[in-house]
Amino acid sequence: MIYYILLPLIAAVIGWFTNYLAVKMLFHPKEPKQILGMTVQGIFPKRQKEIAIKIGKVVSDELLSVDDIKDKVVNANSMDKIYETVEEKMDHFLDDKMGKKFPLVSLLTSKKLKMSVRDEMLAEVRVQLPSMLDNYIEHFEANIDIEEMITEKFGQLSSDRLEQVMNDILSKEFRFIEIIGAVVGFTVGLIQVGMLLLGDYLA
Repeated sequence: MIYYILLPLIAAVIGWFTNYLAVKMLFHPKEPKQILGMTVQGIFPKRQKEIAIKIGKVVSDELLSVDDIKDKVVNANSMDKIYETVEEKMDHFLDDKMGKKFPLVSLLTSKKLKMSVRDEMLAEVRVQLPSMLDNYIEHFEANIDIEEMITEKFGQLSSDRLEQVMNDILSKEFRFIEIIGAVVGFTVGLIQVGMLLLGDYLA
């Protein structure tokens, strides 16, 4: 009777340990090792460069492109915020810094003239800023390869850091895999017990 009770429990432990070992072997051994004449290395350390290339391509093609950045930078809300910032900086300069840096000019310049200069400069900013941002983004696009940058950064991760990152992302999934192994093992053990009992009954 004890055998019938222990069999599903032992099968559950074996199922859990098998999946636990499989998860660990995703990252270990981190360096190639010779075991029984075979070279063994964790899947992620072994294929890190290949994974880095694929992640870089997916991010640049599907998640983040220069056009996406441009859409975020050059839109009505962003432009309004830039104009507001420029206006605040200009007001601060005319009201405070100008008097300290150019006291004579500030003394001889009426408030009306200051406001007139301010309005003209802001109007010019509104005209020139979109093209300036477009030029900057074109320069950015010509000199920055998002796919290459992400591929390089991911490829430079140490094995320990790579394992930490993947565990931070997939820790729940890894735990679920281990639990599934225990559940499947326990189920198989119950089936074996049922078959043994059936064999004893038929005998």
